[in-house]
Amino acid sequence: MEKSRILVVDDEENLCEILKFNLTQAGYEVDVAYSAEEALAMNTATYDLFILDVMMGEISGFQMAAILKKNKQTANIPIIFCTARDTEEDTLKGLDLGADDYVSKPFSVKEVTARVKTILRRNAQSDSTKDNKSIRYEMLWIDAEKKKVSVERKEIALTPKEFEILHLLLQNRNKVLSRDFLLEKVWTDEVYVTDRTVDVHITRLRKKITPYDKNLTTRLGYGYCFET
Repeated sequence: MEKSRILVVDDEENLCEILKFNLTQAGYEVDVAYSAEEALAMNTATYDLFILDVMMGEISGFQMAAILKKNKQTANIPIIFCTARDTEEDTLKGLDLGADDYVSKPFSVKEVTARVKTILRRNAQSDSTKDNKSIRYEMLWIDAEKKKVSVERKEIALTPKEFEILHLLLQNRNKVLSRDFLLEKVWTDEVYVTDRTVDVHITRLRKKITPYDKNLTTRLGYGYCFET
């Protein structure tokens, strides 16, 4: 099972490291940024949750949240504010911006971890309810019902054959699928197709799913595998 990715943004470096250590121990993949500017220069669309301080440098946590919510690629990623600004007005402002939770400093790391777990579980259940036929590896998504594929929240165009190959490989990740198997499952309507046809489609597929092209490996003499 893939680890959820969390980005912690706070100008207090010690606090960032404490949160990173504890959330990593809880099983998450965690990155930190010491300002909103630094965070926004990162590939924010690859994260599953943001933990933001409010009072930071030129761009506040509230401003960063507004930027994230205006971006289609990050609009649906949950946000938790962790801040010393704990007035009712601040809390309401944070929630109005679309934040999922608001934790006042000083806070218990265990409490933050529990809230992170709750929000990520709820988000995963919501995604599952929307489409229980989707397959995901990190930021590579397949919607089997709508026949759509997205990489880092950007839809990519695949041919029907490329889609079926990728779907099979992701369904059977870390398993080697032989060329004969792929030919049988994907080219059901073809009278005669050579192994070379599979190789060509794999080459094209790799170019389209970057940076996950490295996960699609060749096992000489055996076939292909999507390694995680």
